Formats: sequence, structure tokens, C-alpha cells
Amino acid sequence: MEHQHPVLWGTIILTASGIASRCMGFFYRIFLSHTIGAEGIGIYQLIFPVYTFCFALCVFGIQTAISRLMASALAKNQESHADCIFLIGTFMALALSFCAGITVHTFADWIGTVFLQETRTIPLLKLLSFSIPFGVFHSCTSAYYYARKKAEIPAFLQLLEQAVRIVSSFLVYYILLSRQTEPSAWIAAAGVLAGEITSAAVCLMLLSLRKLHPSASVSFFQTGRDIFLLSLPLTCNRVLLTLLTSMENILIPIRLRLFGLTGTQALSLFGILTGMAMPLLFFPSAITNSMSVMLLPSVAQKQALGENKNIASTIKMTVKSCLLLGIFCFVLFFCFGRYLGVFLFQNETAGAFLRTFSFICPFFYLNHTLMSILNGLGKTLRSFLHNLLAVLIRIGFTFFFIPLYGIKGYLWGILLGELLTTLLNLVALRPTAIHQ
Repeated sequence: MEHQHPVLWGTIILTASGIASRCMGFFYRIFLSHTIGAEGIGIYQLIFPVYTFCFALCVFGIQTAISRLMASALAKNQESHADCIFLIGTFMALALSFCAGITVHTFADWIGTVFLQETRTIPLLKLLSFSIPFGVFHSCTSAYYYARKKAEIPAFLQLLEQAVRIVSSFLVYYILLSRQTEPSAWIAAAGVLAGEITSAAVCLMLLSLRKLHPSASVSFFQTGRDIFLLSLPLTCNRVLLTLLTSMENILIPIRLRLFGLTGTQALSLFGILTGMAMPLLFFPSAITNSMSVMLLPSVAQKQALGENKNIASTIKMTVKSCLLLGIFCFVLFFCFGRYLGVFLFQNETAGAFLRTFSFICPFFYLNHTLMSILNGLGKTLRSFLHNLLAVLIRIGFTFFFIPLYGIKGYLWGILLGELLTTLLNLVALRPTAIHQ
């Protein structure tokens, strides 16, 4: 069934699944906070800079290229060409993912000891190295369905992955209890691996039922070149941003020690911030993330068809809706943040973080969608530079202000970075938005 407003329909579907997935995730994080504690969550969160870096290197640029190039091809009724784009892009991403997985597994000891400065992350890194190819295949398949404006498939895959992750972690936890073994962050990493394997298997089954028909007349070399040229700047941008964000995450507990906290206190505070408060604070971004995913191929398609007036209307609608959502969430978390932190996590510090960090909501929610529109218009360099500025500001505040003012110094950095990024995004899109 085709819908007259595919972006709106896709946003509704992805938002519903995103909210459901995040609700499941919050119960999951409550479970983790009670079983492995704040320090265990901090150790678990430490490995994600490495995991995110691998995905940035292997699939982020290629996934965006698949979505954008397929959307353009489908707008011109080139079905076979669209299938070629997906198959070639997925092959390129999988080749990179196997290399990344082998590298992480081989050098896990060095990464955990030297880079993360926490030896307890080593077994988690080795386990998650196996999940990289499965997660990459899942991402490419989602891009395939986003380009075809069939958001219900990625939505289902998202829920499936989250459900398997949670159930697997529960099972591992109870197995450890039956053996009288102390549960650790390993149970969360095992859940990630199980979720990615299951979602990748379902992706393969769905694609086999669809029966792709790549055209023999399409130049595989030319198509691969197009994917490479579009994905290369996106990948380089994301890799650099991921490295800087990883540096930021690793610096936070280190600089908190200079503020006067012990190693355990610093890891616990880091775990509360990144594993409890931030996921709840960004819970409403399920809506804006869904909009972002649907906007990129839609804007690319409108640009290919020369529908500039529709693009201008889309930008205006996006700004209004995201600002309304952001202001509402700011009021909600500022007024009820302390209560939510205690009610959900039995942790007063998480509640204090929710109230303190509520100021970034309007800017954070808006930036995600504006960045997606910029990428859909092909302005990938502009979006990269804006993101780079925000990350550099956060790192500067983390390095210089956390030792003096504690976690509040980090808040100031996030707020300034998001505010400047919002202004730069709006300036970059203004010529398009005022098109008559």
C-alpha cells in the first residue's frame, strides 16, 4: 500500500517502534543498574567508543550513500539500478566489517589497557568484535528499505534486536546466578551480540524473499565508484568525529579524578550520566531520529526531481515541530527530572543530571533533523564542520573545566556546542528554506 505522505507515515512508524524500543531499553537499563551497578554500566559504556568507531568506518558513509543513491534511482524508476547500488554497497561494507572485527579481536588487550585504560573492558571488546559484521549487514538492509520508503521493516528489525538483546542478557544473568558467578558487564555485551545475529538473520531472510534483480547493463565499476565517492567524505567525517567523541568519553572519568573523585567514583558517575540520565534525556529523540531517517532519502529524491519549493516547506515544518518538542521536553525534565531519576533508577544523581542537562533538549532534537536535511541536499562537508565544532567545544570544556567545576563544566560545553551548531545549520539551510 502506497501512502500519500511517505515521510510522515515513515516517521510515525519509526517513532512508534523507537518509543517502544526505548521503553524496553529503560527497563533493561534499570535491570542493569540493579545487577551490575553504576560502575559496571560505566565499564560497559567505555567500550562503545570503539564499537561506534568500527561502525563509522565500515558502514556509516556507505549506508547513507545506499539510501541517497537508491532514492535517486527509484525516483527515475530505475529498479534494477537501485538493487545494484544496494548489493555493491553492502559488499563493500561487509568487507570492511570483517577487517574491523578481526582487528578489534586481535588488539583487544592493547585497546583495553592503553586506549581505554580499563582492563575489565578486554573480554567485552573480544565478544563485541564478532557482532560488527552482523550489525553492518543490518544497517545496509535498513538503508535499502528506507530508500524504498518501507519504514515498517527497519522498525520491526529494531524492535526484534532490542527484544533479543534484553532476553539474552536475562538468560545469561540467570545462568551466572545458577553457577554462583558474579554478574558483570559481560552480560550486556552478550545481549548485543545475540541481538545483532538475530536481526542479521532476519534481514537475510527478508531479502531472499524479495528476490533482487540487479541489471546486467549497469556498470558495477561505475556504481561502486559512485558509492565510494559519496561515502568517502561521510565516512572520513564520521570517523574523525567518532575519534574525537571517543576521546571525550574517555577523558570524562579521567578528568573527574582530577576534580577529586576516586577511580570507582569517576566510573560510577560516568555510568550514571551516560547509561541512565542521557538515555532518558534523549528518549524523545525517537521522534526526531525517525524524522531524520526518512528526511534524507526524501530530500534527495525531491532534489533529483527539482522540487525546491517542497524542500523549503519541509525545512520550515521540521524547525517548528522540533522546537516545540524540545521546549516541551525541557520543561518536563527541568520540573520532574529529579523525581524521574529516583523513580526509574533509584538514583538521586541521575535525577539531578536530568534537571541540569534539560537545557540542551531544544537544540539537540533540532540538530539531528537539520543535519539529515543537509546530508540529503549533498552538503555533507557543511554538516561535518558543524559537528566537528561542537565536538571540539565539548572536548575543550571536558579537558579544562571538569577538573575545576566537575560535571557542570561538561554541561556548559554541550550547551554551547549544540547552540552554535543549531545556528550554523539554520544559516546553511536559509537559502533553501526561503525558496519561493
